[in-house]
Amino acid sequence: MKKVLLSSITAIALLGASAQAAPDKAPAASKSATTQSVSAGAVRHAKANALVKQHGVKIVQEAVDAVKLTRQVLVQLDQNKKDEAIKTLEKAIGKMEVVMSYPKAPALIPLDASVVVSQFAGTAYDVENAVISSIALLKNHRVQDARRIVQTLKDEIDLVTVNLPLASYPAALKLAAKDLHEDKIADAKAVLATALNTFVEVDVVTPIGILQAQDLIAAAQKVAKTDKKLALAHLDAAKAALKKAKALGYTSTSDTTYKMLNEAIDKIQKEIRGKNEATKLFDELIAKLKEFKEKAVKTFSK
Repeated sequence: MKKVLLSSITAIALLGASAQAAPDKAPAASKSATTQSVSAGAVRHAKANALVKQHGVKIVQEAVDAVKLTRQVLVQLDQNKKDEAIKTLEKAIGKMEVVMSYPKAPALIPLDASVVVSQFAGTAYDVENAVISSIALLKNHRVQDARRIVQTLKDEIDLVTVNLPLASYPAALKLAAKDLHEDKIADAKAVLATALNTFVEVDVVTPIGILQAQDLIAAAQKVAKTDKKLALAHLDAAKAALKKAKALGYTSTSDTTYKMLNEAIDKIQKEIRGKNEATKLFDELIAKLKEFKEKAVKTFSK
């Protein structure tokens, strides 16, 4: 999600977050491009992993068919085709009976899964400006202008699954069938419409900034002995990525904090500038950041 939002209060320019480095064995622009390439690669790899997980979600076709048939029933009732609607509803109930017969059928039956990548192209500074602008707009009751800004404050990969609640959906179909047999058309339509609005969306959110920091630190470790300035540039970019993730409000339940990660990176940079014996420090940081990322992935249901 890359947008530029202008309000009468502020103009927020969404800029790249990669840090710049001084010349070493290659020009500064080349080093910056290398760092940006690592950051972009982190997003590509994470999206690929999310797609693998998406394909691993077992979509239950009978449940999908039952939902399609339910919608068809509503169309038929709107067309005053009660008898056809009853037959279609019976098919839907039959589909759900098959689903309920599955051994250890889950409470939430997957109907669909998708991967959504939302990138905020600016820096932590841009995030802070956007928040300040949003607050100012809200104070002036310009809610919609504020909403348009706040909606851009995402830098994440979402694996979204839409699920049918097994505890209530089959019962709703049977209740609608009962209403139809009793010629309570309006009641049946209301029950079915409600059932179609009870799907549960489960969203697994992974912050992009933390993923980028992981890959940038790993890349810095690889070149620390051969290209100090490139390694330092990667580490600067990792700090910038973590700073933006923090500004966007991505938290972790890990005992490790953003401050601790930043201090660890500073320590490695100091070592690289000195004796350059940072292998152990890199290993410790990579392990901490891995655990931090795992506990920063959040699951939301609605």
